Amino acid sequence: MSLAELYTRLRNEAAKVIVGQETVFEEILIAFFSGGHVLLEGVPGTAKTLLAKTMARLVDAEFHRVQFTPDLMPSDIIGTQVFDINQGKFYLRKGPIFTQIMLGDEINRAPAKTQSALLEAMEERQVTIDGQLYPLSAPFMVLATQNPVEYEGTYPLPEAQLDRFMFKIQVNYPPPEVEREVLRRYHQGFDARNLDGTGIQPVIRPADLPEIWAEIRQVTVEEGILGYITQVANASRRSADLILGGSPRASIALLLAAKTYAALQGHRYVTPDDVKFLAAPTLRHRIILKPEAEIEGLDADAVIRRILAGVEVPR
Repeated sequence: MSLAELYTRLRNEAAKVIVGQETVFEEILIAFFSGGHVLLEGVPGTAKTLLAKTMARLVDAEFHRVQFTPDLMPSDIIGTQVFDINQGKFYLRKGPIFTQIMLGDEINRAPAKTQSALLEAMEERQVTIDGQLYPLSAPFMVLATQNPVEYEGTYPLPEAQLDRFMFKIQVNYPPPEVEREVLRRYHQGFDARNLDGTGIQPVIRPADLPEIWAEIRQVTVEEGILGYITQVANASRRSADLILGGSPRASIALLLAAKTYAALQGHRYVTPDDVKFLAAPTLRHRIILKPEAEIEGLDADAVIRRILAGVEVPR
C-alpha cells in the first residue's frame, strides 16, 4: 500500500468519528509522521480530545491523557522513585509520559515548573529522574490543548516550550451544516466516549512506522525549495510587524513537514505550495507581533501571509 493510499484510508477511517475538522486532522497526521508535537488551540467542546483519541486509535498507539492543573507537579508527569519496604529498594513508578501519544489537556493551566517537565521529553525523547536517563518509546508524540479565551488561572507557555511544538493548530467552531451533521450523529446514537461502538479500526501499527519514515526520507527537496524555506524564515525575522521571527528549529520543522505532506499526497518531491500550506501552523506560535501590528488588526496568520507574499517563489 502506497503512502497516498494509506493517507486516504486514515482520513476515511477518521471520518467515522470526526466531522468537519478534516484540515486539523490532516495536520495532526503530518506532525505525527514527521515526529513532531502539536499544540491544539480552541475553545472547549470543539473535539480536541476526541481528535487525539481518534489519532491514537488509528495508529494503534498507547495513549495517556493528563489533565494539567495548577497543583500538578513534574513528578506527576514523568514519574518518581518509590521505596518498596518489602524489597528494601527503590523502584521507578513511571508517569503518564511513558507512552506513545500523550494528551496534555489544558497545558497552560500548569505552572512553568511543571510545563518544563515536558521539554526534555519533547526534544530528546528521554526523561531524567534522580540523575538517571530513561528513554521514551518510539513513536512519541505530545498533543497539548489550550483555551485561547480563558486567562483566569492560566500560565502562558514560554517561547522555549512553544518552539518544541512542530505545529500550533487552531480548532475553530464548525460551520452550521457541519454542526447539524454532528447533531444528527448523536441523535442516531453516536457516543464519543465509546469509540469501539463507532467501528473505527487501526490502519497501521507502530511496527509499520520505520518503513513509512524511510519512504518520507526519500522525498526530493530541490535547492530552490531549501532556499525558499530559508528566505521565509529570514523574512519573519526582518518583518516590521514582528518582535520575534521563526527560529532555525522552525525552518527544520517546515522542511520535515513539507516532505511528509508531499509523501502522503503521493509526490516524490516538495513543491512551494507544500511549504505555503504548512507555513501558518509551523510559524504562528513561534512569532511575536509588535503592539503596532496588533493595533492595526493583524494576527499571526495575517503576518505570515504578508511574509509569504513578499518572498519570491522558486520556479
